[in-house]
Amino acid sequence: MTKGTSAETVRSSITRRHVLMGAAALTTAATLTTRVAAQTYPSQNILLVVPFTPGGSTDILARLLGQRLEAALKNPVIVESRPGAGGSVGVGSVARAVADGHTLVMGHIGTFAVNPALYPKLQYDPMKSFEPVSGIANVHNMLVVHPDVPAKTLQELVDYAKQNPGKLNYASGGIGSAAHIAMVALADRAGISMTHVPYRGTAPAVTDLLGGRVQLTFTGAPNLLQHVEAGTMRALAVSGLSRLKGAPTVPTVAESGYPGFEASQWYGILVPAGTPKTVVDRLNTEIRAAMAAPEIAERLSLEGAEVWTNTPDEFRSHIATEMVRWGDLVKRTGIKPE
Repeated sequence: MTKGTSAETVRSSITRRHVLMGAAALTTAATLTTRVAAQTYPSQNILLVVPFTPGGSTDILARLLGQRLEAALKNPVIVESRPGAGGSVGVGSVARAVADGHTLVMGHIGTFAVNPALYPKLQYDPMKSFEPVSGIANVHNMLVVHPDVPAKTLQELVDYAKQNPGKLNYASGGIGSAAHIAMVALADRAGISMTHVPYRGTAPAVTDLLGGRVQLTFTGAPNLLQHVEAGTMRALAVSGLSRLKGAPTVPTVAESGYPGFEASQWYGILVPAGTPKTVVDRLNTEIRAAMAAPEIAERLSLEGAEVWTNTPDEFRSHIATEMVRWGDLVKRTGIKPE
C-alpha cells in the first residue's frame, strides 16, 4: 500500500474493477446469446396468432403470409385464432409469450390503435409490450348494403338514414373492430345515426347481412367482393383514397361527397418486447421479401388490399400516430366496450 492510500480506497478500487469486469462479462454473454439466437433461429415451430375468429381479413392475410414464411424459414408456421375482447385476448397472450421470435401476432388497427382508448385495463401496452417487425398490408373497407335497402349511392344512403332514424342496423366484427370504427367515422362525418350490431368476428356479421337480419356493414373488402359480384350485396363506396382494382366502378367515400375521408385497415407483424434485434431484423427481411412477390401484390389488389411493408421503426411510428388519431375519435364519439 503506497503512502497516503487508505485500505478503504484500495478495497473500493478493487470493487469497482470487479463490477466493471462483471458488467463486461454480462455484455459479452448477452452479445453471444443474441448471435446464437440469430444463427439458430428458428429452432422450433413458429406460432402466428390471429386475435379474431377465422374467416376475416386478418385470418386471410395471416394464412397467406404464413405459407410464405414457412417456405422462407424452412420451418412450420402455425396460424392460430385466439379471439375475444376485440382482439385483446389474443394480443395479450403474445405480449406474455417468450421473447425469442417463435410467437408472432398479426397486429391490426383495432387491436393497436383503437383498443388502447377503448379498454381502460388493457392486457398489453401497444408501444411497450411489443417489438414491431413490419407492416404487411392495407385493406380497404367496403360499404355494402343488403339489396332490400333502397340506396344505390352513399348519398342516397345518408339521405335514407336521415329520413328514417333508427331504422338501419349495421354489423361489425365487434365493438372497436375496424368495421365499427370505420362506420362511426363515416356516421360522424355525415351526421347520421344508425344502430350498431356487434358480432364475434367478421364472418358471422357478413352471414347475417346476407340473411337480411342487418342492413349494412363497412368492413374489409376481401370478405365482401364475392358477394358483391354475386349480387347478394350492393357496394356503395370504399374507404381508401383510391378505387379498388377488384371493384373499379365502386367510388371512394371521398369521391362521394366527403373529401379526404380515409378509414382503411392496416395489418402488421409484431413480437414480444425483448425479442433479439437480430431475430426481428431476420423476420423483417423475410416478411418484406415474401410480400414483394408480384403474385402477392396482384392477389391482394384483386381482393381489395395492397402490400404495405416498412422497417420496424417506421411501423412503430405509424402505430403511435394511429393511436392518437383513432383514440381521439373513440373519446369524442363516446364508444364504450361491451
